[in-house]
Amino acid sequence: MKRKPNSYNDRDRFGDPFRGDEDSGSFGGSSRRQPQSGKPSFLNSATLGILTAVFILGIGIGIAFSSTATISPQNVASREFIDRSAPNPELCVQFGASAMVTDMRLFVTLNPFNVYISQPSMRPGCVLRTNNWAILEQRKLINQEQVRECKNRMNTFGFTGALEGQPDINCIYQNDGAKNLFLNQPGSIAPPSEGQNF
Repeated sequence: MKRKPNSYNDRDRFGDPFRGDEDSGSFGGSSRRQPQSGKPSFLNSATLGILTAVFILGIGIGIAFSSTATISPQNVASREFIDRSAPNPELCVQFGASAMVTDMRLFVTLNPFNVYISQPSMRPGCVLRTNNWAILEQRKLINQEQVRECKNRMNTFGFTGALEGQPDINCIYQNDGAKNLFLNQPGSIAPPSEGQNF
């Protein structure tokens, strides 16, 4: 005699594979979802905020270090250092431009033909604009004849040493920008216009 299976009990015990019962086991029913942990997601945003702050702080420290790194005479790569080293720096920046002055002597022999150059010496200097020569005249550092000779040749004055002491003042000639090979490199900035001449 065959025994008839109790369909209701079997279904309750094993779960109906065709019924999407939440209480069903692993026989085809959908498993019950586990509740998600209640940890807030601010941990990720806080970590991101900290990393962003550290990145910005690193950039700021790098900029500050690079702007103050050129304070020794062995590294004069910044214009600010040259401006501070110029004689009478406030007057020089206001009425002219700071400069690096190279003193060197050139000897040329004709028989045999040779060129000899002395060891150059570098020192800070200043180049005045042509309309500011009166500063030197007022201090009686140049006379009218020197001004006239310098004007006739379309030159300007440059000096080394403090104006209060015994400065070394010269009438200097501005080199033509077209002959400056640094300005004729591919991709370089165009030579300065005549309006920027001193």
